[in-house]
Amino acid sequence: MMPAVRRPGARNWYAAVVLATSVLLTAGCGDTAPAEHAAPGTLVTATPIPADPGSDLPEPGSIRHERITYLSESAAGQPILVSGTVSVPAGDPPEGGWPVISWAHGTTGVGDACAPSADSAGGPAHDYLAATDPVLARWVENGYAVVATDYEGLGTPGGHPYMNGVSAAHTVTDIVRAAREFDPRIGEKWVVAGHSQGGHAALFTAADAARRAPELDLLGAVAYAPGSRTSDTAAYMATGGPGVRAAMPFLPVLLLGAEAAAPALVADAMISDAARPLLGAARTGCMDQIRAVAATVPAADLFAPGADTAALAGYFAGQEPDSLTLTVPAMIAQGTADALVAEPITKRIAESLCAGGSPVDYRTYEGADHRAVLRVAGDDVDAFIGALFAGQRPGTGGGT
Repeated sequence: MMPAVRRPGARNWYAAVVLATSVLLTAGCGDTAPAEHAAPGTLVTATPIPADPGSDLPEPGSIRHERITYLSESAAGQPILVSGTVSVPAGDPPEGGWPVISWAHGTTGVGDACAPSADSAGGPAHDYLAATDPVLARWVENGYAVVATDYEGLGTPGGHPYMNGVSAAHTVTDIVRAAREFDPRIGEKWVVAGHSQGGHAALFTAADAARRAPELDLLGAVAYAPGSRTSDTAAYMATGGPGVRAAMPFLPVLLLGAEAAAPALVADAMISDAARPLLGAARTGCMDQIRAVAATVPAADLFAPGADTAALAGYFAGQEPDSLTLTVPAMIAQGTADALVAEPITKRIAESLCAGGSPVDYRTYEGADHRAVLRVAGDDVDAFIGALFAGQRPGTGGGT
């Protein structure tokens, strides 16, 4: 994400978020409406983020960069407070307002410290976020307002329903509404883009946003290496194959994410005693910290005896993007050397979407791994987004 909280005072801001939540999600106070009477996308707080000399953002004075909180809707359909960032170019917007890119970030973890808007140079999720910062900075420099949600439960109270497409689409869409309240010069035309977990979110947004926010004009979607096949997690982990150890850090995040959306799926009841340190790491750290613990956990027998893995698989089956019907053109960018999101799987998703009538431009990048695709696909993505805002409908070739 953008270099959002690379400054002192993040804990004070988080305390303010908790206070805002207690006001909005209970009885209301003064002229502040309770959440059940406020519309999703309502802006709650906005806090300027001072420029960081070490960031990838343009020079001070050429951008307005703020952390916001806003109202959205949980996976369970309840009102929630969500945090994120809004970055607006300096100067006068074009006719119709600043074009908007709503960014959906990749996997950072499920703990509050993993929220991109809480990032710092030494933060627990900084290694990944430093790889996405240049992408977002380039878009702001090119004249786009860039909004970036933290998702449900990251940086705000409540659990994070990791890889829940409905929840992600709500937060990705509603931050555009909040940004337009924050700065009326931001236009109604927008594109969603995301990487990995965020690529999954971008596809769900492309299927849902027209219904959710008809007052906005979603033009298209970009999904870099979209996450999928979470429904295969239990079966894959049981194989004990050579790829299991690389996938282990995602197991506690998936379990805690499923529990956040479906409380009957109790993470502690799912995991074996030997693998239990993974849950502790996920609750207190982010992906780098989970990986460190995963290196010490045996790769065999990760699930507890009698764990209801069928229920887990059934929940995640409802989060697969294959059967979505996209209402706007989508570009899917996939590296052929990606060890986390395999190219053949992403190709099958593109083919399935195309077979269902969704307009998809599927592109592969030879030798690019999971993060490198952000860089090597940059020119193609920028051209695709530019064509959308120019009123064109980029060519879509399906899963080819």
